[in-house]
Amino acid sequence: MLWKVLLATAIPLAIMTSIGLYLLSNGESSDGRSVLCVGVIAASVSGSSFIYQVERWPLKRQSVIHLGLMLVTVLPALLLTGWYDLGTAGGWWGAVITFVAWGIGLWTVLYLIFTWVNRRKARRG
Repeated sequence: MLWKVLLATAIPLAIMTSIGLYLLSNGESSDGRSVLCVGVIAASVSGSSFIYQVERWPLKRQSVIHLGLMLVTVLPALLLTGWYDLGTAGGWWGAVITFVAWGIGLWTVLYLIFTWVNRRKARRG
């Protein structure tokens, strides 16, 4: 599984870093920085999704570990994108609310999908 995690992390990071560096080299600093940050976000989300495949861990533990990884990777990258005016409290809150809303939303949607899939498998099996 380690190779899968490394590939899932390295591929989006390499692609987005290449695009971001290209933009930076062409003087598009704002877009380049955003793309680099999105690369970190994509790599973090993609690589950390494998936490949910550790079957011996309960969902609560998987979720807490995943949240911890997102707090140290995705949230700082989101803050560095330049999308939010961090000179104001509203900008900081906007970034944090975006992080929380997307996190809760995606976790809930994926939980419901996998619950439905597992129920269908159990009925067939």
